[in-house]
Amino acid sequence: MALRQYKPVTPARRYYTVSSFDEITKSTPEKSLLTPIKRSGGRNNQGTITVRHQGGGHKKMYREIDYKRNKLGVPGKVVSVEYDPNRSARIALIQYADGEKRYILWPLGLNVGDTVISADQADIKPANCMPLSAIPLGTIVHNIEMKPGKGGQMVRSAGNGAQVMAKEGKYVQLRLPSGEMRSVLAVCKASIGVLGNADHENISVGKAGRTRWMGIRPTVRGVAMNPCDHPHGGGEGKSPVGRKTPVSKWGKPSHGRKTRRSKQSDNLIVRKRSK
Repeated sequence: MALRQYKPVTPARRYYTVSSFDEITKSTPEKSLLTPIKRSGGRNNQGTITVRHQGGGHKKMYREIDYKRNKLGVPGKVVSVEYDPNRSARIALIQYADGEKRYILWPLGLNVGDTVISADQADIKPANCMPLSAIPLGTIVHNIEMKPGKGGQMVRSAGNGAQVMAKEGKYVQLRLPSGEMRSVLAVCKASIGVLGNADHENISVGKAGRTRWMGIRPTVRGVAMNPCDHPHGGGEGKSPVGRKTPVSKWGKPSHGRKTRRSKQSDNLIVRKRSK
């Protein structure tokens, strides 16, 4: 999981880094678990751009990931560890005893040939899945459910893991990667271990073209536009924003104003995330 650098034969190559892909054991995905992705370019069904700076990018197929881990009591063997273009974490192909194949998120310490299982009680080994009530305090977990049976929604990106901190009645307290302390129902399931590919956050893109491969289009500053296109636009030469607070293209405050809507699960936050 180290990073690979290149000789600086061009200015872009000087800072360009890629993952070494040491953990990858298979280069072709399982065809039965692939789904085509329809790319919208940020447009809705009327052709209007509703999400800016999206479009282009390399063609890719979606790998169906088993977030629910609902194959209870059936052991599975790790067939391969693979690259997934749709996420920062790696994925592992599991073949269960009944012959079915599924993808799961790959945690550190899970090797080809290992056995994983999802059950009400299981060994505390990487990728084993069980209810939070059965997981000892201090254990690092990932792919955590917020609603029983819905499938993992929290802690799914590369290098992340949440720690089981306390158990109080029907709730279990978790410390999330952001520093937030959150209560989750004890019947919700989670998988054991820290997700792999922790060096993902240290990758240097190196050149503008590489972000285009990811499907990200350029972002133009408001001050570089005309007044008809942005509230920051216009003026002779380099001009200041010219108002009390910077705003978005549609006049909404952009720096510092909290825009997160309160959600039903907010009352389960024990301590908000640390800055």
